[in-house]
Amino acid sequence: MNAADQASNGDVRIYVDADVPVTAEVLRQLAAAVSQPGVVAAVPRPLIDCSGSAWPVRAYYAMNARLPVFRNRLFGRGIIALSAEARSRFDRIPEITADDMFLDAVVGADEKVEIDAVIRVRAPQRTGDLIRRVARAREGNAEFWRFVRSAPPEYGLPLDPVPGPSSWSWLRHVLLRSPRLLPAAACYVVIILLAEAQRRSPGWSVRSGWGRGERPQLGR
Repeated sequence: MNAADQASNGDVRIYVDADVPVTAEVLRQLAAAVSQPGVVAAVPRPLIDCSGSAWPVRAYYAMNARLPVFRNRLFGRGIIALSAEARSRFDRIPEITADDMFLDAVVGADEKVEIDAVIRVRAPQRTGDLIRRVARAREGNAEFWRFVRSAPPEYGLPLDPVPGPSSWSWLRHVLLRSPRLLPAAACYVVIILLAEAQRRSPGWSVRSGWGRGERPQLGR
């Protein structure tokens, strides 16, 4: 992604996951958003597409999509727009899995906006693929926090880092408010436990993929 970033010019940078479908209209809306005074980063609203997914996958996302950690954040969208001012805050994007968490952390909470547009994020179809994706995401989160603790001063981190993981957020903020999600919550917890066991298993690598192949990214 850094190679594409360095080859780009212009005042606005839009980083797009290679497997995320995006229209020219969404790109225009993002560029317009970060041109507004006081706004340096913008994202669309994600819509998790579980059509064709196994029922445990659908149950997992019924819980995951309601977690408060995603509110007013840039990650989990597959596309992020930065203004020139935001891009000037760092020299290179660190070589970490959760690069979207890095971009989120260099932008203050009052400098981010979610535009009135939807981006479709495709969920894995098979439960095993989801478990691999969750394992990689959890390792990416841990890797990000290792980076934050050791980042050189020039990165200026963190302005708005995502809070550390809360093991009980799914219970406090989702299930207790929507008891009808109890079956989904049980499935969610099992998938998290299986993913964590896989992440800690001998020989496992973060390069195991997201359950839909590797996750290359493009900078625009």
